[in-house]
Amino acid sequence: MRRNQWEHPEAPTTLARSVWAWTTLYIAAAALMAGLGWLVKALANWLTTLEWAPMRGPARLLVSIPEPWLTAGLVALGAVVGLGLIFSDSLEQVSVAVSDDRVVLRRPGHVQEITRDRVGPVFRDRGHLVLLGRGGEEIAREKCDLSARKLAAAFTGHGYAWTDGDPYLDDFRLWVPKTPDLSEHANSLLKVRAEAMEGSRSAEVVKELRRELARIGIVVRDNGKQQYWRHSTPNPPAK
Repeated sequence: MRRNQWEHPEAPTTLARSVWAWTTLYIAAAALMAGLGWLVKALANWLTTLEWAPMRGPARLLVSIPEPWLTAGLVALGAVVGLGLIFSDSLEQVSVAVSDDRVVLRRPGHVQEITRDRVGPVFRDRGHLVLLGRGGEEIAREKCDLSARKLAAAFTGHGYAWTDGDPYLDDFRLWVPKTPDLSEHANSLLKVRAEAMEGSRSAEVVKELRRELARIGIVVRDNGKQQYWRHSTPNPPAK
C-alpha cells in the first residue's frame, strides 16, 4: 500500500555544503590566487627590463622586496584573497530542507519557507535552484551548487515534481524597451533592472527587481546582460 505522506510524514531531508566541499573550494581558490600572485611577480620582473612601460615604477618597487619574502608575501596574499572569495560565495549559497509539507531555503540573513501546496516544478538552472508555483510563477531562485542528483532525490523522495530543466524555457522572449505585450509598469521595471545590470548597483537590487516583476506575473531569465521574459501561465505544462 502506498504511504499516506500526510498521516505518516517522513523526517526532512537537509542538504548543505559539506566540510569537505568547503575545504576543497578553499584550497582550489587559494591555489589559483597564489598562482596569480606568482604571475604578478613574473610580470613585474618583465616590466623592469623595458625602457618604458606603464606601471614600471610600482613594478620596480615590487621586485625590490628581497626573496623569499616577495614570493611568500604574494602567495600569502593570494591565499587570503582566495579565502575572501569563498566567504563571499558562501553568503549566497543556499541550504535546502525538504519535507512532506514544506521546503525551507536558508542562507546567511535569509530564510524562506514555502508550503507544499504552492510548489510546482523544481529544477536546477545554471547554478541556481528554482522553485516554480503551480501556475508557472517563480517563487524561489537561489544560488545553489549542491549535487543535482541529491537534490532530485530529496525532492522526489518527498513527492515533489523535479524536472531536468525549466519546463517553460520555450516561452521566454527577449525583452526590448517598450515591448507592446507588457504593461508600462513591467517595461519600466525591466528597464531599471537592465540599467542596474549594466551599472555598478548591487546584485541584491537586481534580485529585488526580479521579485517585484514576479509579483506582477512576469518571470525573468538572464543570458549575460540580456533579459528574457514570460508571463506566468494559468496552468502548469502537461507532465
